[in-house]
Amino acid sequence: MQYIMKGGNPLVGEVHISGAKNAALGILAAAVMTDESVTIDNLPDVNDINVMLDALTEIGVVVDRIDAHTVKINGGNIHTVHVDNEYIRRMRAGYYLIGALLGKYSHAEVALPGGCDIGSRPIDQHLKGFRALSATTRVEYGMVIADARHLRGGHVFMDMVSVGATINVMLAAVLADGNTIIENAAKEPHVVDVANMLNSMGARVRGAGTDVIRIRGVSHLHGTEYSIIPDQIEAGTFMFAAAVTRGDVTVKNVIPKHMEAISSKLIEMGCEIVEMDDTIRVVGRPRLESCNVKTLPYPGFPTDMQPQMGVALVLAHGTGVITESIFENRFKYVGELAKMGAQIKVEGNVAVVYGTDRLTGADLVAPDLRAGAALVLAGLAAEGITTIDDIHYILRGYEAFDEKLRGLGAVIETVENAREARKFRLQVV
Repeated sequence: MQYIMKGGNPLVGEVHISGAKNAALGILAAAVMTDESVTIDNLPDVNDINVMLDALTEIGVVVDRIDAHTVKINGGNIHTVHVDNEYIRRMRAGYYLIGALLGKYSHAEVALPGGCDIGSRPIDQHLKGFRALSATTRVEYGMVIADARHLRGGHVFMDMVSVGATINVMLAAVLADGNTIIENAAKEPHVVDVANMLNSMGARVRGAGTDVIRIRGVSHLHGTEYSIIPDQIEAGTFMFAAAVTRGDVTVKNVIPKHMEAISSKLIEMGCEIVEMDDTIRVVGRPRLESCNVKTLPYPGFPTDMQPQMGVALVLAHGTGVITESIFENRFKYVGELAKMGAQIKVEGNVAVVYGTDRLTGADLVAPDLRAGAALVLAGLAAEGITTIDDIHYILRGYEAFDEKLRGLGAVIETVENAREARKFRLQVV
């Protein structure tokens, strides 16, 4: 299965942003920590979410998919804390079930996480946090095993800012005896969303969104209804889509505060940004101006937006520098862009991007989720026809990506075989 597209059309119109995948995965794990029913809406309909729901079903959680974006979950009859299947091993955020099950049952056995190969992502900070809560941890036969005779609050100092570790320790700590302090905590919006969800279930979490989170353990959690925040990265991707195609796109169902780092860079590159309560309008320019960017933990520029920024800099006037401070393998898209005429020089964690007047269509391969989405933007901005293989990466995190792009005037289709691709080419020539 691949995307095939004809570039050159400015994207114009409105696009509705789905719920945040990274928040939803932590929230689904939190939902099993009570024996009562939990209803979650604004759930994104993407592959990672469906894999997580399948994993929950396998351990005895009752999952009622009310519609594509609403699910009712009951974790009252979980029959095992052993979570392992071929799908969960491919997904990064399956590790949230360690914290959730450890908190609820004082024991968890979960397959080591997979996900995109964008660099070293060890879970040592997760395990360190669990040990601070009086748990023992070990890794054997590809499984993370965490056990606690009695889970107790503790003091956790994260050696590095980690969203996953912050959420995972927070999940376990809400049902531990006593108080927990997490210092050097991640401040990302999805950390705040998981904390808000836990509080709506009766947890006592304070300080989420700052670098110190304080948790007072409670004896049990109760059911709730919760709506997930909009996806910051999906919104940013469509904002950059407007910029690179010289379009005019209104991105709806967003929280503008979450988008400030992205909006400021687009303004620096010459785009017009108009913010309203829950929408952002991005108006592109005939030629973007280059700039420098460094990825940082929130509220800095997100590493998940770095490939999209790379595409924008390729099409900008001048030379820009990207410094990647989070993941060392985040430049794997550079070789694909070179097939389209881009000039980018990578040394270590720094990429120097030399702006060009145009890109031309090529046959590309998506190396990971965010790089795959960025290559789609490049294809939509390029002259001629572009194909992108391995789009299963993109489907992990973007709901109806091609459909939403078509709604903005993009000429893009998902094709299953060479015959469908030939048909597309004949239709657009």
